[in-house]
Amino acid sequence: MEILSLIWNYYLYIPLFNLLVWLYNGYSMNNLGIAVILLTVILRLALLPFTILTEQGKVASEQLFKEVKEAQKDYAHDSVKKKQAIRQILKKKKIRPWANTVVLGVQALVLLLLYQVFIGGINTEAKLHLIYPGIMRPDFVNTKFLWFDIGQINYPAAAIAAGYLFFEMMLARWDQRNKMSKRERVFLIFFPLSLFLALAILPSVKSIFILTTLVFSTIISLITMFIKYNINQSKLKKK
Repeated sequence: MEILSLIWNYYLYIPLFNLLVWLYNGYSMNNLGIAVILLTVILRLALLPFTILTEQGKVASEQLFKEVKEAQKDYAHDSVKKKQAIRQILKKKKIRPWANTVVLGVQALVLLLLYQVFIGGINTEAKLHLIYPGIMRPDFVNTKFLWFDIGQINYPAAAIAAGYLFFEMMLARWDQRNKMSKRERVFLIFFPLSLFLALAILPSVKSIFILTTLVFSTIISLITMFIKYNINQSKLKKK
């Protein structure tokens, strides 16, 4: 346990805290909310290779679903050949579910680290003495962002993050909105509601982090849709 604590503090928590202070000093106009947004964008850019793999997997999954359905139909009476065919399809498409797991896992880790940064207040001697010698130590860290303090609970901020998640989920299922099962409809409401309840009891810095990463994901998804549309248009022109 002592080794895990050492790794957590000296290789995860303290470096992230110093990166946040560095961003606060030089690139955020001395506003910690902006520093958290910049930190989130840097994190998502660092995870971009895994995000690209995830998006490629989404595109491949659509074609994969069609081919699997065809294989199930062709080998409906031969379970052995059906399994072999499905295995071959999965191998050919190179689906990488682990890529999305990496992205989500790292973001969850940063959420925990941010919680540790803000718990008990960021302007305490117990926090500020952790700043590296090469980074300027601020006299006071401004935690005010827009109309709220990101170190405190803020219900509107939590509602905005949860509302954006609901909007994003609705947009992704817009063409299937009339075909959704009862379970899918419940999930569509329950998941954003659960997010709101979680964020409503935590410092609002979590809402900023979640909202920024959701917006980043939306931008990536829109780029993927644009590329996919152009590929489909090219195929149609060739025909």
